[in-house]
Amino acid sequence: MAHPVDVHVGARLRQLRKAAGMSQQMLGERLGLTFQQVQKYERGTNRVSASKLHEAAQILGVAISDFFEGLPGLGNDTPSDSLTVKMSAEPELRRLVALYQQMPTGEPRKRLLDLVEVMARPAR
Repeated sequence: MAHPVDVHVGARLRQLRKAAGMSQQMLGERLGLTFQQVQKYERGTNRVSASKLHEAAQILGVAISDFFEGLPGLGNDTPSDSLTVKMSAEPELRRLVALYQQMPTGEPRKRLLDLVEVMARPAR
């Protein structure tokens, strides 16, 4: 039987992977695993080793602690205001971040950020 922590970490891996817009196949390839192994991790059937958890965090652009967020008994049982949580709930935010990451660095990104700042200002 799967340990509750393994099930929780696997469920968070799934949430974070989806928030990053990645398929199991894509994540598996980046981790050097099959998509079936990623499935087993996400179900909690197989434990994620510390090294694979570290790699997954780097690939997904999250902190290792994000995999344990919401785990009962750690004092963080309530959902946080983290970008990861917001991205998993807001498809538009996921899309915006994905498109931003595809943009060339430098001036194009700066111009986009300037535009967003102007649009975020309260109307006068």
